[in-house]
Amino acid sequence: MRRIQIYDTTLRDGSQGEGVSFSLDDKLRIAQRLDELGVDYIEGGYPLSNPKDAEFFQKVAELKLQHAKVCAFGMTRRRGKTAAEDIGMQALLNSGAPVTTVVGKTSAFHVTEVLRVAPEENLAMIRDSVAYLAEMGREVIYDAEHFFDGWKEDAEYALATIQAAAAGGATVVVLCDTNGGSMPEEVADLVRQASAKLDVPVGIHCHNDCELAVANSLAAVDAGAVQVQGTVNGLGERCGNADLISVAANLSLKKPGYQLLQPGSIEHLTELSRFVYETANMHFRANQPFVGPSAFAHKGGMHVHAVNRAASSYEHIPPEKVGNERRVLVSELSGRSNIIALATRQDLQHDRALMDNVLAQVVDLEAQGYQFEAAEASFDLLVKKCAGTYQPHFERIKYHVNVETDAQGRTVTEATVKLRIGDQVRHEVAEGDGPVNALDAALRKALNGAFPALNDMHLVDYKVRVINSEAGTAACVRVIIESRDQDDVWGTVGVHENVIEASWDALLDSIEYKLYKDETKSV
Repeated sequence: MRRIQIYDTTLRDGSQGEGVSFSLDDKLRIAQRLDELGVDYIEGGYPLSNPKDAEFFQKVAELKLQHAKVCAFGMTRRRGKTAAEDIGMQALLNSGAPVTTVVGKTSAFHVTEVLRVAPEENLAMIRDSVAYLAEMGREVIYDAEHFFDGWKEDAEYALATIQAAAAGGATVVVLCDTNGGSMPEEVADLVRQASAKLDVPVGIHCHNDCELAVANSLAAVDAGAVQVQGTVNGLGERCGNADLISVAANLSLKKPGYQLLQPGSIEHLTELSRFVYETANMHFRANQPFVGPSAFAHKGGMHVHAVNRAASSYEHIPPEKVGNERRVLVSELSGRSNIIALATRQDLQHDRALMDNVLAQVVDLEAQGYQFEAAEASFDLLVKKCAGTYQPHFERIKYHVNVETDAQGRTVTEATVKLRIGDQVRHEVAEGDGPVNALDAALRKALNGAFPALNDMHLVDYKVRVINSEAGTAACVRVIIESRDQDDVWGTVGVHENVIEASWDALLDSIEYKLYKDETKSV
């Protein structure tokens, strides 16, 4: 078994992705999670670039990480300066990080046209920088920027640059596909050639501009690379970096002979992926391999029928191996197998006539614009209605929403709700930020006291989509509401020509589902 080092650069390279911004606290919490999984190296940032990165290295030392080594990232010394005089070198040392990662130019084109130094001076800059940091007691990882492009331009010079880093004392020379344009067979070939010319091991750092970053990283490992650099969820500049989630899953589950991370860590990949998304305030990528919500989701009736018989018929691994779960989706494309799979939650799957009735209802409702893929709570209530077991917890008498704008242009939205709960009639008024928010506030106010469990429920997402846009302002709209409590997240749907009525229906389903769910749990 060959040990593969996992080097995470989410906090540095990943933060360069469009729309990605981590606070200091975010970075510390992500570092803690990465360490718990057994990541070998965590690149915290470039201490010379901004005060936040500099402070990170002070704070991360207080976490007392158990497994990961923290890396400070920087560039080779500037031309005309000794390494000891260079402020970048001093920033790396002052960070206190036990590992320094130094990036240098491999491509002769970049050396002369971008860096604008003589090729010999660039070699000295690489060798001096690595040697100085090594002499100061730091472990040094060298990132050979534009390695693959540089080797194809001038292999002799590219080789001289990485040999200079090895001579200076780098423990690993990382070959970077900086522009993300290399093919897997090229990566494998050049990794073998570079490894044969060095007396230190090589690593791989790939960008995803051809959507091959993971494939290229795996090809490099098979060719002898001992370290893979990348980011959680593939975050990063342009098209991103190699997704370490997929790299780790493939190396652990698909390619025998490799060891990585801590034992049992692969089962927490979905949890890690979603933690980073939430910390970065980003939506999950639904079709992300291994960990996406759709990675093990089945919609076609034929597929669901087969999966019910043998999960491996349409799943390459059991989803729980990466901490994910199987999902069966319901739509007009569904067959009875989809309905049966979801009805198992209510133990109604053996009633064939009921399953046929539910399927017919789904097909009819989806023709009207309903969609149950993101509204499984509404589907569960539909099954109850078809089975005759649905009893609403309250009855709507009427509601009214009023929107007014005063002379100063300020908008005031007010909703009035009148409900019957058993023998009691509740009539309440509330204001809100818009009609739906006001309606939700008035509805909760009317239900307050009768159903205290609703205090734990919160709306977390609200989406509106026009269904038949050709009808203009008379078009139907579909409203999807996502709600959550301390234990679960669920979606509900409403469809109507009136967006308020569609929202009301989705709100009612959300509340009814919460109440039924809690009653079932208490039994």
